[in-house]
This record gives sequence, C-alpha cells and structure tokens, in this order.
Amino acid sequence: MRLIEEVWGGQRAADKIARVMLSPFELVYRSVVAIRGEMYDKGLLQVHTSRIPVVSVGNLTVGGTGKTPFAAWTASRLRELGRSPAVVLRGYGADEPFVHRRINPGIPVIVAPDRVAGIAEAESKKADVVVLDDGFQHRRAARQVDIVLVSADSWSGRERLLPAGPFRESMSALDRASLIVITRKAASHREVTAAERSVKNAAPDKPVAVVRFDPAEIVSESNPEIRLSVSALARRRVLAIAAIGNPQAFFAQLQSQGAHVIPRPFPDHHSFVARDIGELIETGKSVDYVVCTLKDSVKLGVSWPADASPLWYVSLAVHIERGAQSIDELLAGL
Repeated sequence: MRLIEEVWGGQRAADKIARVMLSPFELVYRSVVAIRGEMYDKGLLQVHTSRIPVVSVGNLTVGGTGKTPFAAWTASRLRELGRSPAVVLRGYGADEPFVHRRINPGIPVIVAPDRVAGIAEAESKKADVVVLDDGFQHRRAARQVDIVLVSADSWSGRERLLPAGPFRESMSALDRASLIVITRKAASHREVTAAERSVKNAAPDKPVAVVRFDPAEIVSESNPEIRLSVSALARRRVLAIAAIGNPQAFFAQLQSQGAHVIPRPFPDHHSFVARDIGELIETGKSVDYVVCTLKDSVKLGVSWPADASPLWYVSLAVHIERGAQSIDELLAGL
C-alpha cells in the first residue's frame, strides 16, 4: 500500500498528524474544485455537446470503486438493448483499455486524453452511444446520463479531499448524478447500508442501486480458453497479486471462496519491473495457484515465463442486487 493511502485510512497517531498537516492543501484543492464547478454551472466554461448520447460512469474518489468493470457492463447492457456502443476513456497505460477489450470483444475502445475528441471519434466509427469511463469530473463533455459509483468496501464515512483524503469532490457533487451505484466486493450488508445512508443524506432525491462484483472464474493468462470455476481455489494456497485501487477487497473475495491467500498488493496502475516479477515467480513456487486481477494480467502476462508457475486472472461477474429497473430505465431512455 502506498504511504498516502495509509495516511488516508490509518488510525495511528502519525496518520492523524499527517492528515492535519495536509489540511491546508485540502482547503486549497477544495476551493479550486468549487470554483471550477461554479464556472461550469454558470456557463463560464464551455460544455461540448455531441450528436450521440453519452453515458458517464465515474466516482467521487480516487480508484477502487469498480468503475472499469461497471463501465464495461454498461456497454454490454447497451448492446443487449440494441445499441452500438463505444467506450471512451483517458487511459492510464494499457490496463483499462485491455480490460474493456477482453470483456467486450467487438465494442470499440477509444483512448483519448481529450474526451470530447474521443466521443467524436466514436461517432465516426458508427457508434450511436458512448460510455465514458471515468467521466464524472470531465465536465467539458456533455452527457445524458451520469452514473456515480461509491464503494462500500472502502467507505470510511470521512469526507476528506485530496491530498488529505481520497475524495476528488465533496459529497454535494452527487447532486449532478442521474444515478448513484453502491458497489461492493467483500463488503457486508451493514457496510453497504452505512454508505447508502451517507449518500442519501447528501443527495436524498437521487435513485440508488447496489451492485456486487463476484469472482466467477479463473482464466489462464497464456490460454484464455482454459477456465476453471473460482471454487477450484478452495483450500488451496494462492498467491494473489493486485495492483488496483482496493487490493484488500480482492484478497477478501478470494478468502471468501476458501482460498488460503498469500497477498501481494501493489499501488494502483503499478508497472511491474523485472525485480517484481522475479519475486512473484519465486513465491509462486510454493503455492498451488498464482492469480491476479484482469487489470494486472495484461502487464504481467507479457513478461511471465512459460516455465514458471502458470498465471491465472480472476474474471468478475456483475450482479445488480437492487436498482436494476432504475439502470435499465436510464439506458433505455437514451
């Protein structure tokens, strides 16, 4: 875990002192965000409207909400509804575009730091709707639907903005949302309820859905046609590798399947170097399975030796626990 993430969530005296010391910078950041939002609200900053509808999937915090798998699910659902979607994202390296292409073969994935230009490119590729992955704060691009994810797994109840906490915007920004989705991987119903209570206090009139991400299968990185039920990990020693926003939730998911997990967390979007891979291969000699997230497999797979312990990634199933009708009404209404 990165030092800053320990500061955000830690309860040690040093963590609390660090948050206090970062408070002046948080106030500056909060002011800048508020001024920028006001300028968009008053029309002082231009919003670019496209000729095709846009569905934005975003969040309030830095990483860990399941944004990319839910955006991929949204694109898949739009295709089921008879649309021709494309996914537009900024792209922080190769991992997120890879996830979209692996989950939804045939749906165009456009990487564009300028999301307005990316939406125009999607239109040129005959898309009739765009899913904007990580678009909530990108207000230059107009959207018809704004879905905001809140993770119950990492919910602390403390609203601290960067750099003193993980929030990009305050909870009041939920007023811009069309729908708020509480996501969970290993969170309990009690934790979901706590997150939902905070969401309802901040935006009482907004519809809320609850989505659960479950590990469904483990897939061979070297040959994706080889798949096993995640139950194969039960009572097995598993080296679990995760360079995502909330690696602890991934480890907890595997433990819930009965796996004996040896956790190996890395910072979100970590670029694996030879030393990392060498250490993982050495540890992998003493376990039954070496597994990682789909997001990490694209980076590890290209450097994973054929004679090392096989590398598997975990595919996730998206379950709408509550609010399926609200989601479909928004998407069908496009």
